[in-house]
Amino acid sequence: MFLELEKKEDNRLALVDSSGRTATYGQLKAFIAGMPEMLPERCLIFILCRNSVGAAAAYLAALSRRIVPLMLGEAVDQGTLRALAERYQPSYIWQPHDMTKAGEKAVPGPFGYDLAAYENVPAPMHEALSLLLPTSGSTGSPKLVRHSYENLEANARNIAAFFELDGSERPMLDLPIQYTYGLSVLNSHIYAGATVLLSDYGIMQKEHWDFFRANQATSITGVPYTYEMMKALRIMRMELPSLKLLSQGGGKLDEALQREYAQFAKDTGRKFMITYGQTEGSARMAYLPAEDAFSRLGSIGKAIPGGTLYLIDEDGCKISEAGKPGELVYEGPNVTMGYAACKEDLLRGDERDGVLHTGDIAKQDRGGYFYIVGRKSRFLKLYGNRVSLDECEQLVQGKYCVECACTGIDNQMRIYIAGDVSDEEVVRFLSETTRINQNAFRTVRLEKLPRNEAGKILYSALDMAKRED
Repeated sequence: MFLELEKKEDNRLALVDSSGRTATYGQLKAFIAGMPEMLPERCLIFILCRNSVGAAAAYLAALSRRIVPLMLGEAVDQGTLRALAERYQPSYIWQPHDMTKAGEKAVPGPFGYDLAAYENVPAPMHEALSLLLPTSGSTGSPKLVRHSYENLEANARNIAAFFELDGSERPMLDLPIQYTYGLSVLNSHIYAGATVLLSDYGIMQKEHWDFFRANQATSITGVPYTYEMMKALRIMRMELPSLKLLSQGGGKLDEALQREYAQFAKDTGRKFMITYGQTEGSARMAYLPAEDAFSRLGSIGKAIPGGTLYLIDEDGCKISEAGKPGELVYEGPNVTMGYAACKEDLLRGDERDGVLHTGDIAKQDRGGYFYIVGRKSRFLKLYGNRVSLDECEQLVQGKYCVECACTGIDNQMRIYIAGDVSDEEVVRFLSETTRINQNAFRTVRLEKLPRNEAGKILYSALDMAKRED
């Protein structure tokens, strides 16, 4: 079975969700054993996900029975869902019972979900193909990332190793499980035989923290936005006696905030760990040990067990010089097979051979620790100067403690701001810092930055976001 489920104790609790549903490892095994009655052959299935026992159990059962799921958020636009169904021709869709329409032919399943069939002939698929995920968490894109069974198993093993996970863990999983980061939390803890707490509440809701305390959660995993919101909630003053670990990934955390959480963890006998990854690498590819949280501020650390990180220059040659930036390349068994853009691509084999060019620009210090400094495609030419959009965002956020997103075209950077700082001050600050004429910068005021369910900025939606009056 997937993630060695067959080795887990039957009576141990595997999944608990915020609606009150639970599943033991024995119940998961029984669900897996009965799946051939529902899905008699290898096929493609769409799973409409909420952070629930029903979605997580179906995912684990599908991979154990070599059924290939495409994980989609339950709020996926219906037009997008129809377009994906036309393009990939799934055989079934697994959806929450309350989403089944009157008159729809659907078979009631366990854990509050129903199984509905599409009238499609199962598409041929490569024998190694295990899972499909949208790129960068964008369910609106037809391009999907193709995972193998080894990708997911290797990443689960390696994450469990560097976090030193065991069956006593009770992680709070509020990141959407249809995103690679949330799914990696589920995989690694199920591999370790732990009890995963699936919250469908937002972290700003009281019910989320009531669920946390009632189930004695031992860890929090979040993106930078999560940690910004938790600071606003004054988490450092909360009574959370069961909490042992705070883990951050999904983008670069402001260094001042990293220092605060590292100090909080140190003062309270907890661990604070930074991780780095991408969907194309089955989530996490690097981690910064808790003991280095202060001494390596801003670093993503080193490669996870079983993986290798290095830098290359524009000619593809490896960079050995400390401090010199280059594209970050990762090698390891968790590197995915490639992309799919149509159902015919599901037959394709491994096109990466374990090597992923991340598109991130990084530098390495003398101790071998890596630091992300920007994206290969996230640069503009402003009056002949090459400027990193990511670096400008970090400069403004660090200086003024506001939300900031930068986009633009050559010779014109657009700076989207949500927060209490004047446009003139931001423009003057960036002009002085970059030594580029103020005419190269234009600010746009927003009530808040558009973000996806995982807290990442939706750059494509910035121009459509509601402006401040």
